[in-house]
Amino acid sequence: MCTHHHAHGPRAVGRRRFLIGAAGIIAVAGLALPPAPALARAAPVDLPPPGPNDTCPVCGMFVAKYPDWIATVLFKDGSTDHFDGAKDFFKYLLDMAKYAKGKVRDDIVGMGVTDYYSTERIDARGAYFVLGSDVLSPMGHDLIPHPSAEDAAEFSTDHEGKKTLRFDDVTMPMLIGLDSGKFDG
Repeated sequence: MCTHHHAHGPRAVGRRRFLIGAAGIIAVAGLALPPAPALARAAPVDLPPPGPNDTCPVCGMFVAKYPDWIATVLFKDGSTDHFDGAKDFFKYLLDMAKYAKGKVRDDIVGMGVTDYYSTERIDARGAYFVLGSDVLSPMGHDLIPHPSAEDAAEFSTDHEGKKTLRFDDVTMPMLIGLDSGKFDG
């Protein structure tokens, strides 16, 4: 016969009910643990909007005409450069000597791209970019920004995306390939 105490009595059942109820209250109150890194989202950013005469330093297009595609770089001195899509934004960042005379990456204090679904600006460093979809920006084939891996996966399914990239994965050969409709990055 077993002589050790089992936690099956009325007191143990009450304690379990209390713990389950408390866990439910905590989760409903929003006090649960933070999401796992896989569920991380790019944070919204508050960056100055382009003016009606601001042009993309890479292609020369008037950026304000394309509010659903705007990307922005904000510098320590308060100046900004705006882009008509993530592709030109990355070309600029990867060749600042050509496009941002006298400025360096260390001068940047904020970078935002426009989330495809919400059309709100999100932190470019935390965004997920879909390569090779059937969605075209003002500059043609582009990297399509999303705040989460889940949003990027949903977009890829709906729009034939070939690959999802993070900020540091983007390369100049990949961007040049997009210009001619090549998605092998």
